[in-house]
Amino acid sequence: MNKYSETFGIDISKDVFDCYGSTQGHLQFKNTESGFKKFQKLLRKDSLVVMEATGYYHYRFAQFLYHQGFLVSVVNPLSVKRFIQMKLAKVKTDKSDAKAICNYGLSQEVPLYNALTEVQSECLQLFRLLDSYLKKRTMTKNKLHGEDVLGIPSKHVYRSLKRNRKHLDTEIASIETKLLSLVKQDQQAQLTLLKSIPGLGVKTALFLIVITDGFTKFETAAQLCSYVGITPTIRQSGSSVRGRSSISKVGNKKLRNLLFLCSFSACKHNKSCREIYERIVNKGKSKKLALIAVANKLLKQAFAIAKSGNPYDETHVSLLSK
Repeated sequence: MNKYSETFGIDISKDVFDCYGSTQGHLQFKNTESGFKKFQKLLRKDSLVVMEATGYYHYRFAQFLYHQGFLVSVVNPLSVKRFIQMKLAKVKTDKSDAKAICNYGLSQEVPLYNALTEVQSECLQLFRLLDSYLKKRTMTKNKLHGEDVLGIPSKHVYRSLKRNRKHLDTEIASIETKLLSLVKQDQQAQLTLLKSIPGLGVKTALFLIVITDGFTKFETAAQLCSYVGITPTIRQSGSSVRGRSSISKVGNKKLRNLLFLCSFSACKHNKSCREIYERIVNKGKSKKLALIAVANKLLKQAFAIAKSGNPYDETHVSLLSK
């Protein structure tokens, strides 16, 4: 029997949010504070509101309900999608999605949402902006290279692109400085611990702290590895289907890329990571697969060190991060 008096599934978009209550059925409200307050009147303190993590749209609503004292769960959209597929649903509308999210909340043990602090919220916003600027800088660099390849680049175009890249460099440096100061303000001890891991860069350590809320979002290293998307997936069925093993890639792409970049340095300076790399390569496996295994090991080391509160020690960390 469900432990909540009523479960509500929410499908939220830019202007409205569709709601499906396990006893009240379908309702729709405006995606504004007045709409939130109207919906709030339907809730009892032992009601549960389930919504998908949909970037900016879900965040304000989840924060509002949390601060009003209601139980909220923000779930992975992919989990709901798989649930809908399992039910062989043929209709997809905002109304049907809200009902599916409600049914998901009724049948699954969903995690309860914890509101972000002001510092955590600002860090996440800064990381989103940083990611956007990094992509723009890469595009600008590629465009500059393309102009060079032309042989006779337009001076006006070339100067404009160089100014744009210089501006992006300045903004990226400013954001990284602000992020560092915010994390030091909130999680200085944890940042120091993570920086003690050979091969783990400051930017990756910052990102890890922010997206894991200081490693409080995950109970095990395996959960964190699954979230990032560097757990292996195996395709095998009987004797006829034997696909290549690969990483899941279902998770946080930005953090996965940062860890992969860190794996190059970790192979040289981190004893446990170097041993894993050499063992896999000596078996005839690809270097890329070995580097992915190193990234996985780095993440497990970070989790173990953050949870234990002890700095990196190569004589103990291998046992902690298994």
